[in-house]
Amino acid sequence: MGLSTISPTLLVASLMIAATPILLAALGELVVERAGVLNLGVEGMMITGAICGFAAAVGTGSPALGFVAAAASGAALALVFGFLTQILLSNQVATGLALTLFGLGLSSLLGQGYSGIRPPPTARFDFGPLSDLPFVGRVVFGHDWIVYLSLALTALIWWFLTRSRAGLTLRAVGENHEAAHALGMKVVAIRLCAIAFGGACAGLGGAYLSLVRVPQWTEGMTAGAGWIALAIVVFASWRAWGVLVGAYLFGGVTVLQLNLQAAGVAFPVEYLSMSPYLVTIAVLVLMSARSGRRALGAPACLGKPFHASQ
Repeated sequence: MGLSTISPTLLVASLMIAATPILLAALGELVVERAGVLNLGVEGMMITGAICGFAAAVGTGSPALGFVAAAASGAALALVFGFLTQILLSNQVATGLALTLFGLGLSSLLGQGYSGIRPPPTARFDFGPLSDLPFVGRVVFGHDWIVYLSLALTALIWWFLTRSRAGLTLRAVGENHEAAHALGMKVVAIRLCAIAFGGACAGLGGAYLSLVRVPQWTEGMTAGAGWIALAIVVFASWRAWGVLVGAYLFGGVTVLQLNLQAAGVAFPVEYLSMSPYLVTIAVLVLMSARSGRRALGAPACLGKPFHASQ
């Protein structure tokens, strides 16, 4: 066995599948942070979406309804964070960490009766004869609809943030919430909408793990994917296409280490396994310092509380 046993076609196709849950979560967090809110609860929202989507899909027999339930549960949990940080003005970092712990505990409780159960399969999108093309058919035209949704969402978010009036308003809130408020913008309402959207995307990413990538329910199955999504947003300098590249790079590392293990290559794959988490730790350390945020080009009001009376 060796590198010759690794199929480039399957490697790239698997890379796209591995990157999709991280991409969805990172895109949602991108919108949240562009609005000036730092939500460290992505991991908690992902794992909650994973179990809620899994339970809904198993109960109804419909993967589509499972993804809807996952998005709704992620958004609901995010709005709890939004209420605490935007209305009650609690600390965003502490509240986000608490949200992650709450999500992990809630998912463990809800998932007790779902171990060992297989969810209904999520069908691949049918492109007809295009799916039978060599290499391109499997890599480009051989995926389920969530993969294509994540790619479309990347383009849509790029357009929203750079070309639409609403997106420019959201960015203005993230850069200077006081000036935005003085111009009549509803800062809190805009941020709550962004937070809900981010939660819905994180929930979708979690459901993709439990319904497609694994597919089964396993306690703690996100395994740090939410933290990686946070790091990718910073790695991408808060740009949608950068998030896509970052997610696919992290997904590629995950798939590569699995393929190297299967091929029996004499290389310590533990180094590849831990590399995403080392990068995540480095990014979070940089984000903890104001000078680091400025150097990375973060939104000026990221993580700062806002009150209309100030």
